[in-house]
Amino acid sequence: MSKHHRGLELSASKSFVSKKWTFFLCIGFFCAGILFSDRMWPEPEANVVSREASDEGLRLVSDDCDSSKKGLKHESKDILGEVYKSPDAIQRLDKTISNLETELAAARAAQESIMNGSPVSDDFKLPETVTKRKYLMVVGVNTAFSSRKRRDSVRATWMPPGAERKKLEEEKGIVMRFVIGHSATPGGILDRAIQAEESKHGDFLRLDHVEGYLELSAKTKSYFTTAFQLWDADFYVKVDDDVHVNIATLGAELSRYRMKPRVYIGCMKSGPVLAQKGVRYHEPEYWKFGEEGNKYFRHATGQLYAISRELASYISINQNVLHKYVNEDVSLGSWFLGLDVEHVDDRRLCCGTTDCEWKAQAGNICVASFDWSCSGICRSADRMKDVHRRCGEGPKALLAASF
Repeated sequence: MSKHHRGLELSASKSFVSKKWTFFLCIGFFCAGILFSDRMWPEPEANVVSREASDEGLRLVSDDCDSSKKGLKHESKDILGEVYKSPDAIQRLDKTISNLETELAAARAAQESIMNGSPVSDDFKLPETVTKRKYLMVVGVNTAFSSRKRRDSVRATWMPPGAERKKLEEEKGIVMRFVIGHSATPGGILDRAIQAEESKHGDFLRLDHVEGYLELSAKTKSYFTTAFQLWDADFYVKVDDDVHVNIATLGAELSRYRMKPRVYIGCMKSGPVLAQKGVRYHEPEYWKFGEEGNKYFRHATGQLYAISRELASYISINQNVLHKYVNEDVSLGSWFLGLDVEHVDDRRLCCGTTDCEWKAQAGNICVASFDWSCSGICRSADRMKDVHRRCGEGPKALLAASF
């Protein structure tokens, strides 16, 4: 019995120890599980939020790109739509660019005139019209570097000097300038000679133009463009420096057409188109005028002509697209062919140096006189005073004139 009882006690003891250690082991494992769970288990909520934010950001960027693309496509369609709706949009843009170039050319001409001592205007401003007052006419006397004696003969006869010329501008609204560009080598001896002459007389209009006999059409275009920008006048006149002009008679004649917006005044002619090379007035583009032997359209002879303000404005705006023929009077006439322009054929603008005298004696004073055989007064530097004495309107005519 005693052996059996000790066996039961030993078995109970072993069972008791096993339960106690089991309890401690369970607690240990539980604590270890909590510890490892805190350190190693991922945070699902944070990761989910991060991924959602990232996905949302990508969606926003994608939406922005799509919106930008759609915006660009929409804007392009709008621009193209406007262009298609306005077929003349490019033409208006060309005119705008032409206006800017015109203002730039006028600014250069005015700046050079001011630097050289020419009394251009006290109201010079850009981009507005340089002068605010209204003039009757601007008379541009076309001249060349080699024509100093011709200019002196004009100054001694029908163009008033210095103070008298300025008084003429202020009281009669008549502007008179010798018109010249610059040489192929700006600042050379030819340009310095003109600058010295300008400093003495102050009667030049300098153009942004390279002088040359075959460049007369370009010079004519530049003259009207620049003069239109500098002076607001009813008429713009071009005359050669070997032609005699009665200024008061010219002013009275042009005043008759003040109410006509588009008028082109001169001695109209229609000479032959010369296809033969080497002859004077050869027309390189003769083939444009039809068969050999054809004549030009009607246009004013180049010794003197006048155009109204609206036509000068037209040249200024469209200067970049106006075609230049080799003969400047032909070029000017061609620019007005497709326009509603009144051509005035006034034979008083082209009297001969022989008949101008008896016409003056009869009271029918000529506006301009020259010799057709020389396309101007033959030997004008020597004969201008004689023509002025015989055919001039008299020293008091200009002072007494009222326009």
